[in-house]
Amino acid sequence: MHAKDILIEGYGRIREEVHAAVGGLGPDELAARPAPEANSIAWLVWHLTRIQDDHVADAFGLEQVWQADDWEKRFGLGLPRGSTGFGHTPAQVAKVRVDSPDLLTGYHDAVHAQTLGALRTLTAKDLERVVDDYWDPPVTLGVRLVSVLSDDLQHVGQAAYARGLLPSAAS
Repeated sequence: MHAKDILIEGYGRIREEVHAAVGGLGPDELAARPAPEANSIAWLVWHLTRIQDDHVADAFGLEQVWQADDWEKRFGLGLPRGSTGFGHTPAQVAKVRVDSPDLLTGYHDAVHAQTLGALRTLTAKDLERVVDDYWDPPVTLGVRLVSVLSDDLQHVGQAAYARGLLPSAAS
């Protein structure tokens, strides 16, 4: 198995878990927060998808799906254009409200498709390319892709946990 195949498998698991975390939930359940300062399921899935969209597009020189396919307009969140959720206040978290899980999964599926397309082009040498020299040591494409994978899996796990806390989950 090649490194790109492992990455494709990992990103596929994110997609599966996103669908499981939000499937069948209504707007109030998606917006529910376990505590006033906590993130909602909708925010967690939106954020993990925004991070994947932002970071993968940047690393591969692609346009973000968020802008290219008008997802920003479809969501209509009233947040700054390039917002990914990083550093959001509780008030900003509350702005991420959707009428249906289909909006979240639709955006995630579109980002996933772009990510898979990019991953399928990878060679072993590509993974060594520096994509961010802000850090010491500089971040390679391989490290960035694993970082996004890790972050996304953590957030989708949080969304699944928050779903389990919903009163409807107890019945």
